[in-house]
Amino acid sequence: MMKDFYSPSYEITPLTLAVIAMPNKKGNFSTCIFEDQEEVKVEHIPTKIIDIACKFFGASLKGRQEGTRDICGITHKAPICIDPASGMYYFPTTSPTSSKCSWIAHSHIETIHNATNQCTEVIFKNGKSIILEVSFGSMLNQVQRTAQFRYLLDNRIKYLRKQTVDMVAEPYT
Repeated sequence: MMKDFYSPSYEITPLTLAVIAMPNKKGNFSTCIFEDQEEVKVEHIPTKIIDIACKFFGASLKGRQEGTRDICGITHKAPICIDPASGMYYFPTTSPTSSKCSWIAHSHIETIHNATNQCTEVIFKNGKSIILEVSFGSMLNQVQRTAQFRYLLDNRIKYLRKQTVDMVAEPYT
C-alpha cells in the first residue's frame, strides 16, 4: 500500500527544484517537475503535487499554510515547509487556489532576474533556469518571505532540540 502512495513519478524530494504549471493543448494545466538531473511531466496541477508531498510527511498543504500563518503571520501566498529535516521549503508564484500556481524550492535558487514582459528568470544553483510569468517584485518578495519563515521555523526547531534533548526517548536528528 505504501508503495502506491510513494510513487517516484511525482514525489517531491530534496533534489526537486520546482513544480511548474504547464498548460496543455486543451487549455488545462498539468505539471512539469524540475529535478536536479531531469524533468518529469505529471497530470496533476502543481498544488496537488505539493499537497501530496506534505501528506507524505504527515500534514496537508492547508495545515502547512496554517503553520506558516501561526509562525510569521503570512496569510496570502504563504511559503511552506514540506519537511524541515530535509530543508524542503517552497513558495507559490501565485495564489495556490489557481491552477496556474507554480512552486519553487527556496534552497535551490541561486538568483532571480527581471525578464521581459513582466516575467522573472529564476536561476538555480545547478545552472538550470526558467522564466515565469510573475513580476520580479512579486518573486523577490516571495523569496524574502520564505527566508524569513525558514529562519523563524529553524530557530524554533533548534530551541526545542536544545531544551528537550534529555527529555525524549530518541533525539531528533
